[in-house]
Amino acid sequence: MLVIADEATARYGFPDGHPFGPDRQTAFLREYRERGLHRRCVSGASRPATEEELTLFHTPRYVELVRSLSVAGKGSLDAGDTPAFAGCYEAACSVVGATLEAGRALMTGHAHRALVPIAGLHHAARDGAAGFCIFNDCGVLIEALRRESGLTRIAYVDIDAHHGDGVYYAFESDPGVIFADLHEDGRYLYPGTGDAAESGRDAAAGLKLNLPLPPGADDAHFAAEWPRVIDHLASHRPEFILLQCGTDSLGGDPITHLALTEASHARAAADLCRLADRLGHGRVLALGGGGYNRGNLARGWNAVLQSLLTA
Repeated sequence: MLVIADEATARYGFPDGHPFGPDRQTAFLREYRERGLHRRCVSGASRPATEEELTLFHTPRYVELVRSLSVAGKGSLDAGDTPAFAGCYEAACSVVGATLEAGRALMTGHAHRALVPIAGLHHAARDGAAGFCIFNDCGVLIEALRRESGLTRIAYVDIDAHHGDGVYYAFESDPGVIFADLHEDGRYLYPGTGDAAESGRDAAAGLKLNLPLPPGADDAHFAAEWPRVIDHLASHRPEFILLQCGTDSLGGDPITHLALTEASHARAAADLCRLADRLGHGRVLALGGGGYNRGNLARGWNAVLQSLLTA
C-alpha cells in the first residue's frame, strides 16, 4: 500500500484563511500515525510534473498563465475561488506528479493500491482553474495511462460533495472513461452541474453516471444509490479504477450540505477494491479531493486507507 503525502504536496494550499488551506495534509497525517497505519504502508515521494505531462490534459496557454501568476504571486486563476500565490505553479505540479507516480506504481506492480491525500483536483478544466483546483491531476493521469500504458477503459469514481465537472466535461464524449459521480444536487451547491440526465454524449452516451443527492443525504441515501455505481463499472470492466474520495460529503463540512459519515467512504473504497480484484488487476488509486472540516478529512481519508489495506 503506497501513500504519497510529502512536504511538496503539503504546499498545495491557499493562504489567508482559505478553506483549502495548507494544513489539510497535516490533519490527515496526524490521524494516520495515531492509528498506526503508517506502519503498514510505504511512503512515496511526489515530483514536479513536466510541462509535457501537464499538456496531456491542459492547454499550453493555460499552463503558461499559471506559471506567470505564480511568479507574480498575486491575481486570480478563475472568478475568485482560486487565488494565485507565490509558488502555486510548483505546488500544483507536485500534486500532479504525485498522482502520476502513484498511478505508475500501480501499473508496474510496485504497489497494489495507493492513496494521495492532497490530490483529486477535479474542477480544473483543460483551459482554466476552478473551485480551488489549479491543475486537474485526475485528467492528466487518465491521459497518461492511455498514452503510456495503452489502457482503453479507465473508471473515474467521485464521492466528493461537488460534481467532478472538470473531469466529466473533458471526457463527456469519450467512451474510454467510465464515469460515476455521487454528489450534492447542483441546484444547491457549486458547480451547479451533474444532473442525472448528464449521461455522456456521442460515442460515450450511457457511459457516464451522475447521481445527485439531496441536501442532508446520509449513509442510507448513499447505500441506496451506491450499488448502481458498482453495477455500472462492472458492466464496462475498467482496467484501472480512480476514486476521488472528497470528504466534504461528510456531515459538518463548512461549505456543503450532505450528512454522510466515513462509513460510506470506507464502503466505497472496499467495494471498488473487491471489484478491481474480480476484474483481475486490483488497481485502485484514491485521491483525497475536497473536505474542509479537518476532523472529517482525517477520519474519512483514513477510513478509505483502512479499506484499501484490508479489502
